Amino acid sequence: MKDLIEALQIFLKYGNPRSPTWCGDEVLYICGLDADDVSIEDKVRLDELGFFVDEEDNGFMSFRFGG
Repeated sequence: MKDLIEALQIFLKYGNPRSPTWCGDEVLYICGLDADDVSIEDKVRLDELGFFVDEEDNGFMSFRFGG
């Protein structure tokens, strides 16, 4: 739970979308944020926390927290 909260706090620095998450097929998606706006340092930390850039939608996703 701690890793998920830390990741969400990082995402919050880049916006506060009305519907920030979507879960499907055992994947947690972070919606409403542009991955290009996220710093390299934050992307590295997010990767350590289980989130990676979804190249198709230019957002973030996690298999660790989905399902």
